[in-house]
Amino acid sequence: QVQLVESGGGTVQPGGSLRLSCVASGIAFSSYAMFWYRQAPGKEREFVASIISTSTIADYEDAVKGRFTISRDNSKNTVYLQMSDLKPEDTAVYYCSTSTVQGTHWGQGTQVTVSS
Repeated sequence: QVQLVESGGGTVQPGGSLRLSCVASGIAFSSYAMFWYRQAPGKEREFVASIISTSTIADYEDAVKGRFTISRDNSKNTVYLQMSDLKPEDTAVYYCSTSTVQGTHWGQGTQVTVSS
């Protein structure tokens, strides 16, 4: 079955950086677009970034453009989210996701807290 395992979350001060990782198994990773979403307390889950299978096209939610970078290493079945200039409003649980013919798959999430 498809498994997505995120890591790299933590607590940082405003202006700090973190890199999230998501390792996928159970899929032909290089064939699928990958996504990062986040969910803040009391809010709905929202799109953050996506990257297609060949890494040539990435897309970002407006609030993170210029601060976050999504990338992938198909040899490691891993997608990354490099987050810089973090703001308190970036505080959320971050999830990676992909969709296959079996449906949409989610990881367990990793907590990112931005606080002074």
